[in-house]
Amino acid sequence: MRRRRGGVVMAAAAALVLLMATAAASASRPSSLEGFQPLSKIAVHKATVDLHGSAFVSATPALLGEQGEDTEWVTVKYGWANPSADDWIAVFSPADFMSGSCPNPSRYPDEPLLCTAPIKYQFANYSANYLYWGKGSIRFQLINQRYDFSFALFTGGLEKPKLVAVSEAISFKNPKAPVYPRLAQGKSYDEMTVTWTSGYDISEAYPFVEWGMVVVAGAGAGAAAPTRTAAGTLTFNRGSMCGEPARTVGWRDPGFIHTAFLRDLWPNKEYYYKIGHELSDGAIVWGKQYTFRAPPFPGQNSLQRIIVFGDMGKAERDGSNEFANYQPGSLNTTDRLVEDLDNYDIVFHIGDLPYANGYISQWDQFTAQVAPITAKKPYMIASGNHERDWPNTGGFFDVMDSGGECGVPAETMYYYPAENRANFWYKVDYGMFRFCIADSEHDWREGTEQYKFIEHCLSTVDRKHQPWLIFAAHRVLGYSSNWWYANQGSFEEPEGRESLQKLWQKHRVDVAFFGHVHNYERTCPLYQSQCVSGEKKRYSGTMNGTIFVVAGGGGSHLSDYTSEIPKWSIFRDRDFGFVKLTAFNHSSLLFEYKKSSDGKVYDSFTVERDYRDVLSCVHDSCFPTTLAS
Repeated sequence: MRRRRGGVVMAAAAALVLLMATAAASASRPSSLEGFQPLSKIAVHKATVDLHGSAFVSATPALLGEQGEDTEWVTVKYGWANPSADDWIAVFSPADFMSGSCPNPSRYPDEPLLCTAPIKYQFANYSANYLYWGKGSIRFQLINQRYDFSFALFTGGLEKPKLVAVSEAISFKNPKAPVYPRLAQGKSYDEMTVTWTSGYDISEAYPFVEWGMVVVAGAGAGAAAPTRTAAGTLTFNRGSMCGEPARTVGWRDPGFIHTAFLRDLWPNKEYYYKIGHELSDGAIVWGKQYTFRAPPFPGQNSLQRIIVFGDMGKAERDGSNEFANYQPGSLNTTDRLVEDLDNYDIVFHIGDLPYANGYISQWDQFTAQVAPITAKKPYMIASGNHERDWPNTGGFFDVMDSGGECGVPAETMYYYPAENRANFWYKVDYGMFRFCIADSEHDWREGTEQYKFIEHCLSTVDRKHQPWLIFAAHRVLGYSSNWWYANQGSFEEPEGRESLQKLWQKHRVDVAFFGHVHNYERTCPLYQSQCVSGEKKRYSGTMNGTIFVVAGGGGSHLSDYTSEIPKWSIFRDRDFGFVKLTAFNHSSLLFEYKKSSDGKVYDSFTVERDYRDVLSCVHDSCFPTTLAS
């Protein structure tokens, strides 16, 4: 039996696009074989359909999330008379992946039979004895992604796929349910934002957050009377995408993104919240209930603990999408942070989030993976090359690293307190810390809008009350001994520190964080490429330089260093990990680098100083003085 139906375009072309991007942006790839979105390997536009009488695929259970779960394991059984090593199982959502018409069908001489990528896949011989018996069984982990699912058996490998069997559709009980809340600090310390995803447009249901303070009265704990705060709703469509594969084979409807602003919070108080949608008949569809702790007042003297990392990506716990070859440390980092939830207060993920690279379904997968963190801790993000970069879209780098996303999913699915969401720079005041988050994918050089923001962010902090001043961006605008930066002879992103070093020094930035390079490195306190202190573990008194840290080992394939170690490089580790900053008070800061594999500390230093040490004049930090009385 053979049938032909319309579908949605290409994936070998998507692989070609990413190959071109790799060549154009070799500085961000350790090798030509690493860094590919696994779904880009599937040549969907070459697929043929030849449903075979001996072939079958079935999935159980047919109904998911009966108790309100948003994640379920499904058993898929399959087989046919001609098993081969390159057979594979695809998970499609929506289930009817062969209906509709392909965008841009004139790109190929013959309209593709299929033109939408699966959301994940696994090789059929992942199941033991498949080649011998001609049948197998695999367990897939599914998340609620607003539509039903079907499973397909292909032969012919990823490059010449032939569809031989399709399962019946299965679905979550409520595919539209609100899922995966993401907290973020608002523009002021007393504001927390809650963002989530659902299948409900505002014409179907009103989104809101029910929330209140957790109170302790007498011997028992309780909750204050709840407040309901309405949420705004955003989405984006295929036309919002800038190129392939995001506009073609990688496109998937993102659903609706809702954000509510919880204001006038009491510093350090614990609050509960629950997301909901009120239907037209008055019924309410609820999400799960969570708690969070409100941020401290700027300058408040309390224990404050910060997590910083970049370049984590996503991975599949069921082993699909070849995750171990693509983002091998992603789950370890996620799991360590989930295990340690009670021991930190806020997270900064400084760029390169899911590495969706134009396959929009992967954004849902990422939000689900980090949801145990984002539902309880503010999760602040920065823009990376894999979120933003696409030619002729106003970015600073004319490369294809975003797979045609050009920043749209990141800017819509996560909240961050920028004045203009398209300009991914903002500040965060968190107790004794000020964070100035820059956007390395837009021009930062002197005279630009972003440079003015950075100068204003650094210059307006009251160091008497907020002594710990942190700068962060995705690409390395400071120092890195990664091999490609060393080969360029600059040990930095070209025109990085040349433009910003005077600002860092004038305003006495304590630590500057970067990702992009997939490893860990810490420098001595630096000024104009020179160490200004011989100390490595305990800094005290006047800090006359900035410590630069690459914390890009969140989970993506690792990067190599140059063979020679620069004098300014104090500690290097080619492994997956993250940084934790702990401010005990206005005078004492602890820096720790932890590995994702075990959560143990492998590098650390302390800073001990008084306010007068911050005021002391160092290079470029004070105006000339006069002897006039």
